Amino acid sequence: MESKVAVLGGTDFVMAFSALGLDAFAVEANAESVQEGAADILKQRYGLVVVAENVAEYADEVFGETVRDATPCVVIVPFLTESQGIATKALGRTLKIATGIDILAN
Repeated sequence: MESKVAVLGGTDFVMAFSALGLDAFAVEANAESVQEGAADILKQRYGLVVVAENVAEYADEVFGETVRDATPCVVIVPFLTESQGIATKALGRTLKIATGIDILAN
């Protein structure tokens, strides 16, 4: 099964992914813009969504309901700014769902 990949973030973040042929959704770093972009992604049924960490908290409201679904797989990636720890927490949640174990717990 072939799936499309979407990338959500600021222009600087999505530009490199766009050059690789992935579908880029450039948004402003505010709740309204990010949530509109995330909703557009869900309508188009992508298999993988790469989200810039600096906009992830705004996208969580839209993507939060899809966490237990197989698709889309939402991956949060730190980029351009200092990591806020959101990407690590999201990875930990995903691994706990997949394995039943909190692998990243201290």
